[in-house]
Amino acid sequence: MSARTRQAPFPGVGGHFFRGCRAQVAEGAGVRHAGGGLHLEPRYRQFSQLTRSQVIKVEFFSAIMWFWIFWRFWPDSDAVLGHSPYPDPSQWTDEELGILPDDED
Repeated sequence: MSARTRQAPFPGVGGHFFRGCRAQVAEGAGVRHAGGGLHLEPRYRQFSQLTRSQVIKVEFFSAIMWFWIFWRFWPDSDAVLGHSPYPDPSQWTDEELGILPDDED
């Protein structure tokens, strides 16, 4: 019996917990976190192969992102375009534009 099982303050709970973990590891019934899934080989200077579910997820989340951007732009477009109307450059004088008078050399 291990020292942790003997030192458990609640033998019914603690001892069972540690014995249960040890029993699963000994039987080979533990959870394998690194296996069996989809493994893609890295490819040098090439796009990786995507599964259909990955493509669908990417399209879905990008659609949500653009929807949110345009939805927020619609009522609050002044945050991007500015709060005042754009000035008409045809109304500016030569002095405002920094153009020298014609009689100066």
